[in-house]
Amino acid sequence: MPHVVIIGGGPAGLSAALFTAKNGLDTTLFDTDATWLHKAHLFNYLGIESIGGESFLDVARDQVDEFGVELNQGHEVTDVIKDGSEFHVVADDMGCAADYIVLATGANRDLAGELGCAVTEDGVVDVDVTMETSVENAYATGAMVRSEEWQAIISAGDGAAAALNILSKEKGEHFHDFDTPADAD
Repeated sequence: MPHVVIIGGGPAGLSAALFTAKNGLDTTLFDTDATWLHKAHLFNYLGIESIGGESFLDVARDQVDEFGVELNQGHEVTDVIKDGSEFHVVADDMGCAADYIVLATGANRDLAGELGCAVTEDGVVDVDVTMETSVENAYATGAMVRSEEWQAIISAGDGAAAALNILSKEKGEHFHDFDTPADAD
């Protein structure tokens, strides 16, 4: 089974984890829990009238947990190395291999730089519309790909775009994650 490793547990990382795990991919998320959401209150998140950042994180983490995401809370990824078609991720005293990597580390672009991802003249990680970087099967999301548009809902959309592209690659055709009321039963 393809393995997706997501680095960062804010809206982008949690969104990517939700989509990949929900659709059958082995998903591991590493999170230092340093997201800006700890200082936020969301009034501008579609479908949510008002929620504190901490509460939003609790709900989102519970949701990805229900789909079997391996959540490594409090573990900092210190290195990502691409070896052929595989990524090797090193975090504190653990490591793992991945077929796909999603970088969701906010404005911290260090891992993307070490991985050799191209950057724009504005200094942000260069991605295509699917959030894929210049390094095949490596995705970047949220504040690391935008100069100023740092919104939780934009980041969540970036994470979803990355996940849907990974799922499309795996399925060999465009993949759409569309649920119906019957799916909720």
